[in-house]
Amino acid sequence: MSVLRSRDNPRVRRWHALARDGRVRKDEGSALIEGPHLLSACLAAGLKPRAVLVGESARTRPEISALVQRAGMVPVTLPDALLKWLADAASPAGLLAEIAIPAPTAPAGDCVFLEGIQDAGNVGAILRSAAAFGLRHVVLSRGCADPWSPKVLRAGMGAHFALAICPAEDFEAALRAFGGTLVCTAVQGGRPLVELDWKGDAGWIFGSEGQGVSATVASLAAVRATIPLAAGTESLNVAAAAAICFYERARRLSRRGARS
Repeated sequence: MSVLRSRDNPRVRRWHALARDGRVRKDEGSALIEGPHLLSACLAAGLKPRAVLVGESARTRPEISALVQRAGMVPVTLPDALLKWLADAASPAGLLAEIAIPAPTAPAGDCVFLEGIQDAGNVGAILRSAAAFGLRHVVLSRGCADPWSPKVLRAGMGAHFALAICPAEDFEAALRAFGGTLVCTAVQGGRPLVELDWKGDAGWIFGSEGQGVSATVASLAAVRATIPLAAGTESLNVAAAAAICFYERARRLSRRGARS
């Protein structure tokens, strides 16, 4: 068993940087995940962490011990106060793990394109909905929240390990390279979801709540889609809108498959 007790330890300082600095995560190709649920999802996806960190008071808990055993690694034990210093959550669950960030792959099938969504909770919620409704690729513009930050990871609830997540240096080029139909969501003026043609692959484009999808990106979409809302309602949260779109497509495709 390895025990580290000082904030000045180089490994500890590195993990602290991974949790707080997207540039460090990008340079090192690593991220820090928090809690039993995320480590369990990581292991279920067939991924092996680079390190497992356990708080002293949590190491004998059956759930934690079982996960460490599944990981097949000698854990690093930390005083609870030191683990809390590393963790982003206000009340950490006593378990952290360093993982390799998977290399991005070219989008295929249905895809989600996120432009300038800076709120970590919204990005994580969209990832969670995408995974839940069978989408497998998410492309993010440079203005989005870092998908491998602790807050996005927590909001994603393990969805990261079911998705190919692709930060795009050239977002517009990624859109142009997509082989399916690009669908841009709009607060008003678009076609209702129920009227869309659901044939072929769909690329869903969502923008930030303040600015929406930029005019340049919107011009690349073949279809503008609108979710009908009750009178007097201005708009939906972007994560809620995404979930409705994904659900409606999954429902329609399921009905079409049942008839074929």
